[in-house]
Amino acid sequence: MTLLSRILGLARDITIARFFPAGDATDAFFVAFKIPNFLRRLFGEGAFSLAFVPVLTEYKNQYTAAETRELINRVAGTLGLILLILSSIGVFASPVLISIIAAGFIDQPEKFALTADMLRITFPYILLISMTAMAGGILNTWKHFMVPAFTPVLLNLSMISCAMWLSPRLDLPITALAWGVLIAGIAQLLFQLPFLYREGLLPRPVWGWRHAGVQKIIKLMIPALFGSSVAQINLLFDTFIASFLISGSVSWLYYSDRLLEFPLGVFGIALATVVLPNLSEAHYKKGATHFRSTLQWAIQLSLLIAIPAAIGLFLLAQPILSTLFQYGAFAEYDSLMSAYSLMAYSLGLPAMILIKILANGFYARQDTRTPVRIGIQAMCLNMLLNVLFVVWMIKSDFIAPHVGLALATSGSAYFNALMLAWYLHKDEILEKAGRFSHTLLKILIACSAMSAVIIFLLPDSYSWSDWHWFSRLLELGWIILPAVLCYGFMLWIMGIRRQHFTS
Repeated sequence: MTLLSRILGLARDITIARFFPAGDATDAFFVAFKIPNFLRRLFGEGAFSLAFVPVLTEYKNQYTAAETRELINRVAGTLGLILLILSSIGVFASPVLISIIAAGFIDQPEKFALTADMLRITFPYILLISMTAMAGGILNTWKHFMVPAFTPVLLNLSMISCAMWLSPRLDLPITALAWGVLIAGIAQLLFQLPFLYREGLLPRPVWGWRHAGVQKIIKLMIPALFGSSVAQINLLFDTFIASFLISGSVSWLYYSDRLLEFPLGVFGIALATVVLPNLSEAHYKKGATHFRSTLQWAIQLSLLIAIPAAIGLFLLAQPILSTLFQYGAFAEYDSLMSAYSLMAYSLGLPAMILIKILANGFYARQDTRTPVRIGIQAMCLNMLLNVLFVVWMIKSDFIAPHVGLALATSGSAYFNALMLAWYLHKDEILEKAGRFSHTLLKILIACSAMSAVIIFLLPDSYSWSDWHWFSRLLELGWIILPAVLCYGFMLWIMGIRRQHFTS
């Protein structure tokens, strides 16, 4: 389901690129969408889920069904009211938020006003999607992963539909995307309710600030808020700096980040979503040995996918971007600029996926403080690298200074992952690196052979824009398929089998 969602996410971005050129209007929308997305990942999929799922798992295993339902009702009422107030403030204060997050827009009145207007439409999405994330957390705890994983499909379908059919009917076509976000939030929440009802878990919201379970979630959330906010603050800081760069920089970073999100979401986030409730259950019921083996299985499986995915994205950045987006309003120059930042982002993909897995080793044990300390250090490093790389690239007259923001993200991700691994090792949760080195060496050898195949099959010319879309697709498939087969074959002849990655 996550794979389906990500494929439709690419289809959504292809549609946006085809209908709307990378420039002021798309920069405005991506900022207006980024702010509620930032808060969604804090209150929804981020800090709230990381605190809610372990506590709900504890109630499920150690308390009665009635007490568990009472916790769900109290959490729904408390979270819902807080987010309703927050959403109302966001709608009225949208110009203030834009002046903080995208200060570079202030000197461009039309762009600033358009961004603020679209933020008023998209901001209620935080309430809707956070309640959707709560519903998904409940279903995941009961080991129903398909429905929550399918839910993001509705966002992609809504935005594609609005881009194609609503935008031609509006005076400002780009605002159709903002309406698509709001419509999707409503659809995503309503979609999950029947499945909760069937399980007898449909929340009946009641204010419950003083409920013991709610208080426990809040105490876990406070440090987790800082931890989850690290990556999001980094993204907002990237947007802040990009708003001062040439027009299109925000959009180029968006498209390259979206391609990075494909393997990160399909594999990293999907695996982390499945691992968290299993680790929580292992902590309460199955003991330390099962906990360690589950975490180590997830790490090895993530490396098996993340390393070749990173190499593939780096070597094929422009061909992939040209094949997917370079039609209609999205020009060859936009494809080139996005490719530069995608190459920089891809360098950090293995670390970004490992962070998702390693952090769950703390959250499942209700330790939200350690990832926060590490995350804050990584955030500070990222901000420092942002400034250093961008200033250096501007002074060097590099044509794409926005690449410095992507490089900083990758560098800080490795610092974050290494520190998480170190603390898990100190807690005797993670074995020494030698436990993984044998498998890692085989993966690197297989990736070397895969890279050779890609380089050999790449056309001499990168003028993909001269070809029809179908020709681009065939050429890309002719490169990727043999490379994947080579990678799999090399792993096989080195003795790696499916059972080595089966939990």
